[in-house]
Amino acid sequence: MNTPHKRRAVLGQISDADIRLLRVFQAVVDCGGMTAAELELNISTSTISRHVKDLETRLGLTLCRRGRSGFALTPEGERIHAETRQLLLATESFRASVDDLHHRLGGVIHVAVFDKTASNPEAHIARAVSLFRRQAPDVILNLHVGTIQAIERGVIEGTYQLGIIPEHRRSESLVYQELFGESMQLYCAQGHPLFAQAPAELAWSDVRAHAFAGLGYHSPNMEVSHRERLQRSATAFDQESVATFILSGDFLGFLPDHYAQGFVQSGWMRAVCPSQFNYQCHFSAITRQSPEPTRATRIFQECLTEAHRPTLSGAANTG
Repeated sequence: MNTPHKRRAVLGQISDADIRLLRVFQAVVDCGGMTAAELELNISTSTISRHVKDLETRLGLTLCRRGRSGFALTPEGERIHAETRQLLLATESFRASVDDLHHRLGGVIHVAVFDKTASNPEAHIARAVSLFRRQAPDVILNLHVGTIQAIERGVIEGTYQLGIIPEHRRSESLVYQELFGESMQLYCAQGHPLFAQAPAELAWSDVRAHAFAGLGYHSPNMEVSHRERLQRSATAFDQESVATFILSGDFLGFLPDHYAQGFVQSGWMRAVCPSQFNYQCHFSAITRQSPEPTRATRIFQECLTEAHRPTLSGAANTG
């Protein structure tokens, strides 16, 4: 039986048309299929399919499988997608550098934020966005939500120009800009033994007797649970998942007090000895050491500083 050969690629130098095809391909992958990418690209599914087919012809590779079983990348498609992301990031970085040289403010910046910060009264990210829009109206600002590690990795690799995370350990590859704080409390829910009648005082040894739901990656949450020898019985990867475990009535878990407030007011949760079982998180904006941030990113940093100035000064006065 003859082994089928891959189609010979006709790709020579990369043209503007190739970049457009690669942008379509990236959108299809990010959206999870051609039909799902219609709204993002504002073109029909048939046109998207033709563009992807044209790209496959240019590259001499089959990039994806599409059919009744759904959309899936081939191994070659996965590699091309990874390379496409890097190429388009480099293109955006080049355009931003040219804008800097001409003292223009344009292009796109991507900012990633740790989840459940919008309800934090000490977080004024929305205010920073408003200030930035007034200073750089032609810059497109994209906001993402991710885990600490995903944000750190994205900033280091250039996927994100800036991240906002709770500090847990500092990387030499990143620059840190302190912004605001967050209070974490230990919670239980209806059905839990500590919900109806929790003692006025408990020790960490008492907490260890109960199932604990914690974050499954390096974070202040993990540091506290390791320090206090809490045995993680369930693993979560965001605050929403921690809340879901707590609401089952089977687990204790730490949540930001501002996020848990709605559950507490509804009578679904209560803090367990809040004066005893709590810790503080300190959030910082992160950018990579090299290359230096673009002018647009620096302006957004300045807007973050300005928006959080009352918080920073208040922390200094109480410290």
